[in-house]
Formats: sequence, C-alpha cells, structure tokens
Amino acid sequence: MATRGPTGATWPHIAPPSPRPGATWPHIAPLGRAHRRPRGRATTSIPSPRTRPADAPPRPDGGTGTGGGRGARRVDPADRAQLERSPVSLRRVAGLFAAHRWQVAVVVALIVTSSAVALATPFLVRTVIDDALPQQDLRLLGWAVAGMVGVAVVTALLGVGQTWLSTTVGQAVMHELRTGVFAHLQRQSLGFFTRTRGGEVQSRLTNDIGGMQSVVTSTATSLAANVTAVVGTAVAMAVLSWRLSLLSLVVVPPSVWLTRQVALMRRSVTAARQRRLADLQTQVEEGLSVSGATLSRTLGTGEGQSALFRATSEDLVGLEVRSQLAGRWRWATMSVVFAAVPAAVYLAAGLPATSGGMTIGTLVAFTGLQGALFRPLLGLLDVGVQVTSSMALFSRIFEYLDLPVDVDDPERPVELDPATVRGEVRLEGVGLTYPAADGSPGAAPALHGVDLVVPAGGSLALVGATGSGKSTLASLVPRLQDPTEGRVLLDGVDVRDLRLATLSEVVGVVSQETYLLHTSVRENLRRARPGASDAEVEDAARRAQVHDLLAGLPDGYDTLVGARGHRFSGGERQRLAIARTLLRDPRVLVLDEATSALDVRTERAVQAALDEASRGRTTITIAHRLSTVRGADVVAVLDGGRVVEQGPPAQLLAAGGAYARLVAAAEGVEEDAALPA
Repeated sequence: MATRGPTGATWPHIAPPSPRPGATWPHIAPLGRAHRRPRGRATTSIPSPRTRPADAPPRPDGGTGTGGGRGARRVDPADRAQLERSPVSLRRVAGLFAAHRWQVAVVVALIVTSSAVALATPFLVRTVIDDALPQQDLRLLGWAVAGMVGVAVVTALLGVGQTWLSTTVGQAVMHELRTGVFAHLQRQSLGFFTRTRGGEVQSRLTNDIGGMQSVVTSTATSLAANVTAVVGTAVAMAVLSWRLSLLSLVVVPPSVWLTRQVALMRRSVTAARQRRLADLQTQVEEGLSVSGATLSRTLGTGEGQSALFRATSEDLVGLEVRSQLAGRWRWATMSVVFAAVPAAVYLAAGLPATSGGMTIGTLVAFTGLQGALFRPLLGLLDVGVQVTSSMALFSRIFEYLDLPVDVDDPERPVELDPATVRGEVRLEGVGLTYPAADGSPGAAPALHGVDLVVPAGGSLALVGATGSGKSTLASLVPRLQDPTEGRVLLDGVDVRDLRLATLSEVVGVVSQETYLLHTSVRENLRRARPGASDAEVEDAARRAQVHDLLAGLPDGYDTLVGARGHRFSGGERQRLAIARTLLRDPRVLVLDEATSALDVRTERAVQAALDEASRGRTTITIAHRLSTVRGADVVAVLDGGRVVEQGPPAQLLAAGGAYARLVAAAEGVEEDAALPA
C-alpha cells in the first residue's frame, strides 16, 4: 500500500496497488478531494503530449502550430540602412494614433482580457480530472465543460471585436497618411518627378502605406498579445506549481533558442534558393525569347549561356537539398523539443523533491500551459525585427512627407481677379540650375540671364536645338517649377506671389506629352472646367478641329479613351488636349510642342484654330517646325540656356543669324524628306 507522510498525505512517487488484476492506478496519487475515490475506482491516464493541441509541434510546411508561425526572421539590411539614413522617433509614430487613443486602449484591453480568459481552460481541465471525474460529480463536470465552451466563445468574440477595432484604426491612419502623402506630392515641383522614378512613388503610396495595416493589426497586436500571454501563462504556471515553474525556466529558454536557430538556418537557405531560382528564370527569359535567341546567335554566345545555365541549375540542386534538409531539421528539432520538455516535467513531477504533492489534473494543466508558452516566446524573439521593419516603413513614408515644397502658395498671396488679367508676361534675369543627385547645386545652369517681354495679347515663339532650354523656360510661367534666379511677372506681379489656383486659371498649358484620363472624352474635357455645358465642350472641340471625329464615333463624346488615351492616335490625342485647354479659356497660352504630333494637313487646321483662339490672348509657343511660328510677334532663339537672338521672325531671318540658320537647316531636312527613296 502507499506510504503516508506525517500529515497523512500519499507520497506521489509511490503508486498504490491495483484493486483488481489488470487495473493500474496512476503513478501520481491525487490529493485533497481527489483522494476520495468513487467505488468504481476508474483509472485516469496522462494524455500523451503528442495528442494535445497545446503541445503539437508546427507542421513541416510552416503552418501555424505552436511555436511555428512564419519562422524566425533577421533584420533586413535595407530596413537598417533606411533608418540610419532617415531615423524616426517613436513620439512621431505615436502621434499618428493620438486621435484614436481610446480605440487603441480598448484594443489593448481586449487583448489582455482575451489572454486572461484563455488561461481559465487549464484550470477547468484540472477540475475535471481531479474532481469531477473521480467523484462522478455530473453537476461539476457540466459546469466545467460549459466553462471550457464559454471560454472558447468569449475569446472568439473578443478576437472578432479586437480585429474589427484594430482594422478600423489601421485603415483610418492609413487613409490619413495616404491622402496626406498624395496631397503633399501633388504640391511638389516638376523637378521632383523628373528626379524620382514613378514606380517608387507608387510603391510608397500603395505598398508602404498599405503595410501600415499589418503594423496595426499584426505587429502591434501580436506584440501585445505575446507579452500578455507570456506574463499570464508564467503567473498561472507559478500558481499551479512553483517548483515546476523553476524547472521550466531552465528547460524552456534553451529549447526556444535552439528552435529559433534552426529556423533561422532554414530561412537563410530558403532565401538563397529563391535568389538562384530567380536567376534561373531570368536566364530562361533572356536566352529563350525571340530577341535573346537572336542576340545569342549573332554574338555566338550560345555555349556560354548554356554553361551559365548549367552552373545555376547545379547550384539550385544543392540549395534545394539543403532547403529540404533544413526543413526536416526544423521539424525534427521541434518534435524533440515538444517531446523532451513535457517529459522533463513528468520526470520532475514523479520525484519526491520536486513534485510537491502534485495531482494528475495539475500536471496536465501545467504541461498544457507550458506548451502554450512556446509560440509567444518565439514571437517575442522577433520583436526587434518587427519593430525595425515597422519603423523603416514609417521612415519611408515620413521621408516623403518631410520633402520641402519648392512650389507652394505664398503666405500672403496677392489677390488677382482672373477676369481682369491683361496677360503681360515678363521674365527678368531668369536663371535655373537643377540640383545634383546629392542635393547640392548643379554645375551647369539650364537657364541663365533670360530677359523677355510678351505684351498682353502678343505671341512669343521659343526656338532652338534640343536641350537649349525651351521647355524649361516655358514651364516657369505656369510655375511647374520656380527659377533659382530672377523672376517671372504676370501683369507686373511675381507669379510666386499668386495662389496656384489663381495662376492655373490664368495660364493654360498644352504639353508635348499629351495625358488623357481613363474615362470618357466628355469627362476628359470637363476636367479643365467641371461646370462646362455640353455646348461649351463641343464648341472647344470644334475649335480644336476634333468635333467631327468625335461625332462620328458610335458613343460620341461618351467614348472611353482608354489607358493614357490609347483609343486615339497621337494627333487626335493632341487635339483633345488642345480642346481641353481651350475650354478653360485662359488669358495666357503655353503651347509646348503643341502641334509636333500632327501631320501637315492637320497641323495647319489646328494652327488656324489656335490662331483664332489665341486672338486677344498672350501666347508662348514652342515648335520644331519653324513654319508654325512665323506668325509670332517675337521669336526668341535659345542656345545653352541663353537667349542668343530675339525679334520679329522676318527681321531675324533677314539678319542671317541663329534663327536664319535654324530655318535653313529645317528647309534642307524637308527637301531631303521630299526626295524619292
């Protein structure tokens, strides 16, 4: 029979005899109320750790088992470099959530409550094993089972509420950032967009700001949940058995560390395999495409490409084997850890020095809590990586928000009524030097010492070789960028002293690169004046010589232009852009290569329409076809960013200077083009 101590308690390491052949009592004797066994003398066995969900190791495919998750991660060097280049303070990040502090507080409260409620399940399991089943207390069993179901229901509902609230906060902050960055970038000068790749701008607006959602709903919430789970589980384990808790402090951390190291090894090998696989795919695309095959045959590089492909494939074979072995090692390590840790607890529970009179229910509850401790601990080990990647995300966003606005509304704008503007344009000592890539001033100025006057209602033609500064000079009038020297005056007022909205009403631009929106023709034209009537839209189209074309389409002005206007030819898109500008009815017209995409016949028709539309308006025109600028009041010839000659076209032609040479060169090209091939 079992040996009793001084108080009458049964020592847990001595198993009592079996009441009948074939029946065995557990090796750990129950204490307290569990000591009063029912007559049935039913036996209770300790479940295998392999069969309990809390102890189940993660799937080898990387599923979300305990301790598995997405695997350990290392800090991305790109994120570290981003933070070194543009550091971010936690105070600024917290400021984004200041307007939502109560929602954030509720989310934290829900996380803490959910973790605390979930800790009740092991204690309910202990009650079932130690009290309800041995005593055949159906009422207690029913309450315990109902409590388990209730815990699952409550935690599920709390999880739904937490997800809804955290997603709402994340979307609100993401919306504010997205609209703020978009509005801020719209205020940037033309120089910013010439220096920045379009894909980078789109990436920061979509990917980086979109990643904000995961920071709020995943990184922040998982950090709070993991901390709460670790603290709560540790306290619960101490309440169950402080002796086994001390043992866990010795066993669990090394097990977690070993699991993480194996996961990092696998992640490193997998990353290398993905890089080599990308190289292999690139070689297939480059070597087996039409252009690649042609280049290979003409250069005789077929054997070299085959050798390179063979070497890459051999590397991929080795990496694939290492990746599979690393995955298997990870699975094996997790299996050993999840078998060894409970086994150590069982051993300690059976020793007199460490058992402390533990019941079977307490042991089952303790091992369940211990198994549930692995996943949050592994998650906390990745806190540094998560924080670094999240801060790098904010850094990239703030980097755009902190860009200085080169072209902005003045603090004290000069009020100017667009209806009373005469349209005199004057450039005084204008110069422009683009900054270098590192932000320092550039060496060669794009414009230097430009002095021009265009009387109200007059016309100026800017001519010169490619790169002479024509388009740059024209962009200063609508303030697409500002000069670094001198000033541009409109009716005697510096354009930098006018509101941008006012200036856009006065100055209209038809650029060389026509941009149409992916919507109907009518909506594209109304972009210039949303309140324009159908009659006004059609009148602008007639003056641009495009109404007949549109009227002949099946859907007329409701025809969808397609992405970037691919539904229409280059000349048709140009005329649509002219119609859009004419609908705005500006006092000053800037026609940057406005007719360069048109054939001779259409160019003459559009030029006639522009001459009519320009009557009484100030017009600044740029064109390579010098025949289109001979009717201008003044021609300015640019060379190297300087005005080398200006005056009436006939006078300049007679002078035999730079303008005359440009005309002669252009006529020679036209004569050569007219010769039969």
